[in-house]
Amino acid sequence: MKISRLLMTIFFVSTLMTALSANGKMHLFQSVPADQAVLLQKGNEKKFCPVCGMNLPMFYKTNHAADANGKVKQYCSIHCLVEDIELNHTPLKNIKVVDTHSLKFIDATKAFYVVGSTKKGTMSMVSKYAFAKKTEAEKFAKKYGGKVMNFKEAYMTAKKDFADDARMIAKKQKMMAKKGAMIYNKMCQKTNKIFSSVAEAKAFVLEKKLCGNIQGKKLQAVGLYLYKR
Repeated sequence: MKISRLLMTIFFVSTLMTALSANGKMHLFQSVPADQAVLLQKGNEKKFCPVCGMNLPMFYKTNHAADANGKVKQYCSIHCLVEDIELNHTPLKNIKVVDTHSLKFIDATKAFYVVGSTKKGTMSMVSKYAFAKKTEAEKFAKKYGGKVMNFKEAYMTAKKDFADDARMIAKKQKMMAKKGAMIYNKMCQKTNKIFSSVAEAKAFVLEKKLCGNIQGKKLQAVGLYLYKR
């Protein structure tokens, strides 16, 4: 078990490092240019996952969305969707997922998920990509591996893996929050505001320009620090 967790930790750190280019921007299979991402959320926090705060266009191909208490919430991954339902007990309706092929949102309950391909997962060791057509899912699985599942099966897989994934994410976020503290103390204006989410913290930092034109990994780190401090 300890070896498995160590390998997962190495996986998350190495994935983060290899995805970073020299200018600090991330290049991932999940990413699309900001102008190609459909943001169904509203408000200052619309670019960020309400659960983990990750940038939605950066992980767009694994985005999910749903109606929650009269508003739309958009998640970077099925992992965060599961967390909002199972841990936060948020009642969700009309769950949608991005079709990896067309980049359009589709009904998640009618989607075909490829679970466990060699393409990197979002917030999980086990990747999960959805398609509107079974033929596209099978084509993807033939090229990159994985098993074609329906939404219920993919959800149950994410739920089964949730505890292990959450532990690894917590370790990664702890390291990033430490870096965020250093960045915040070195280059940001100070605030005593208490934040209810990483997304709220990031939106506030951008709106008030507390850290200048900070973006990407540094913004996520500062957001994590402000939320967790």
